[in-house]
Amino acid sequence: MNEAWILQTSEIRRPFSRATWVPLRASLNEEKGSAAEVGYVSDVFACGSVAFPKQHHELAERLSWNDIGIGHTVAPYAYADGHYSPIDEYQYNDKEPMGVNLVFVHPQPVVGGQQWILNPDLVVALRLIKEGPNWVRPEENFVVVVRETVDSDGSHSQIEIKREFLMDYLAARGLSLRLSYYRQRVENVVDLKGSPYAGLNEVRDQREGGRYELRIKELNDVFGGSWASLRVWRTDVDEEEDAPVMAPETNDNTASESARGHRSGYPGVRVEGEFWRDEWIEHQEMSTRVRGDEDQNLPYFISDTDGSRTFSAELNNEDIGRWLWFRPSVVGELLGHRGFFLNWYTAETGAINSTSGYSTHFGINSAELITVYAYDIARLPAWEQFLWAASNVAPEGKVSAELLASQVKAQPADTHAVEQLLFECMRLLEAGFHKKFGVSLFSHDIDDEATRQHISRFSSTDLASLLRLAKELVRVFSDRLDVRSLRRLSNHPDKEKLGSNKLLQSILAQKAGEAHAREVFAAIAGTYDMRLGDAHPTSSKINEALKLAGIDTAGSYLRQGEQLIRNFGHAIWCTGSLLFGEDQESEE
Repeated sequence: MNEAWILQTSEIRRPFSRATWVPLRASLNEEKGSAAEVGYVSDVFACGSVAFPKQHHELAERLSWNDIGIGHTVAPYAYADGHYSPIDEYQYNDKEPMGVNLVFVHPQPVVGGQQWILNPDLVVALRLIKEGPNWVRPEENFVVVVRETVDSDGSHSQIEIKREFLMDYLAARGLSLRLSYYRQRVENVVDLKGSPYAGLNEVRDQREGGRYELRIKELNDVFGGSWASLRVWRTDVDEEEDAPVMAPETNDNTASESARGHRSGYPGVRVEGEFWRDEWIEHQEMSTRVRGDEDQNLPYFISDTDGSRTFSAELNNEDIGRWLWFRPSVVGELLGHRGFFLNWYTAETGAINSTSGYSTHFGINSAELITVYAYDIARLPAWEQFLWAASNVAPEGKVSAELLASQVKAQPADTHAVEQLLFECMRLLEAGFHKKFGVSLFSHDIDDEATRQHISRFSSTDLASLLRLAKELVRVFSDRLDVRSLRRLSNHPDKEKLGSNKLLQSILAQKAGEAHAREVFAAIAGTYDMRLGDAHPTSSKINEALKLAGIDTAGSYLRQGEQLIRNFGHAIWCTGSLLFGEDQESEE
C-alpha cells in the first residue's frame, strides 16, 4: 500500500456520474490479517441509492449517508391503520413516498443470509434476462447491463448497472438517481516513520464534493484501554421445584459482582482513511430503449454512385425507394453475434434475423455484393446499423435481380439456395434408406436450422475458410453415417476396412455400377480430402481435392463456397435418385 492508496486519490477524483458502471447498492470488504495486529489491510466500499422525481429533488438534496446509504431500510411496511408501503417506495416521513428503490433487500429467514433483488420494473422496462450473475439485454447483442456480485455464502455484496442504460430508464420515468457512498481504507504498520505514510498528518476536509478524514492512532489506543464488567444474578430460585416462579426483583433476591482491568500490548499504528460523498446521476432527457425516443446517434450510408452519404434517419421511410450495397463479409460479421441467424428465400436472396426482432431481406447481385432496401437498414437499432455501415460500399453491379423480382415485381424467383437444397437432399436420402432398407442412415440427428448457420457460402472468404467449410460438410454428412448399418448392407469384400463414404459408395455401386458410383461420389471424396487439408493448408494435394470436388478456383471464394455446397448436395441427391428412383416412380 502507499500514500495515494490511503488518501484515495484516484477514487476521489472519479465520480460515478462519469463512470461506465454505477453501483445501485454495495457492501464490499476486502481485508487481510487481524484488525488488531500489524499487517492488517482493509478496503471497504459501501453504497446506497434512491431515485427521486423532479418535485422531490430539493428535499433529496439534503439526504445523505444516514438517510439513503447502505443502512437505510429497503423493505415493505404495513401500518396498523391499514396503510401499506410497498418495497419500491422510499419514505423520508411515514406514509409520504418520495423516491423509488431500485434494489430491494430480502432477508432470508431460517436459512440465513440475504438477497438483493433488482427492481422488476427496471428489468422489464429494459427487457433484461438473467444469465449467471448478470442481467443482459438480448436485443443489443446480449450486452451485460447489470452485474451482481455474490459472496461465498450466497449473500449479495454489490449490484451495479451500466450508466447508459440507467440514464435511459431514468429519463423514461422522469427520475434522478442519488448515490450516497462511503470508502474506508486501513493499514496497520509497525511504526509511522518507517512506513509509506511517514509524511502524513491527521486531516479532515472537503474534497471533490465529498468529505475525507485521515486518522492515525496507536493500536493500543484503538483496541486497548480500561474495561469493566458487572454480573448480576438471582438468588431466590429453587432449582428443585417442578415449575418455579420468580418473584419481582429486589435487592434481597439478587447478588452481583464486578471487575475492572486494563488491556494493552497492541504494538503498531493504525492508519485509516475515510471518504463520504453524495452525488446525482442525471439523465439527458433521452430514452431510446424504454420510451422509444428517436436515436440521433446514427450512421451515414453511401447511397449513390458518387459516394455521397445519407443520414440514416433520412432513409427511415418505407417509401424511400433506395437500396444500399454492402460487402458480403457483413453476413459473417452479423452471424458472429449471438442470436442472429440466416434464412434463405431463393438462390440469391435471404434474410438476416437479429435479436431486435427484425428480418433484413437481402440479395446477392452480379458483383457479388449484398444489396438491401435502405429502409430495412434504417429501421434497425443503432448498434446494428453501425455493423452494417462498416461494410457499406458504393453501388456496383446494380440491385440483386432476385431481390428486385421480389420487392418490385412481386414475383419472387422460383429458385432455391444451395444451402437449403443440401439439407433437403440429406433428409430425402435418410428417409429413403429407412423406407427401403429399414435402417437408419445416420448415427445421430442434427438441428437443421442451427447447423445451417455454419454451412453457408458466406463462410468462404479465403482458402482456409473454404477448407473449414468442407470440414463442416463432412461433419454433418460423412461423420454421421451409421457405419455398422452400412456394413450390413454392403457386399464389398473389404467392407470391414472401409470408411463411411466408401461404404455408402459401395452400396450405390451395387445398384449403379462402380464407375457411375465413383463419378457420383467424386464431389464427396474431394470435399473429404479438402477437410484433411484444413489441418495442412499448404499440402500439395489441396489442388487435387478442389478439382475432384468440382471447384472452379478462378471464381471468388464466395462462389467457390457456393459451388462446394452445390456439388456436395448434388452428389447426395444423385445417390438417393439412383438408389430409390425406381421405387419412387413405381409408387407414382
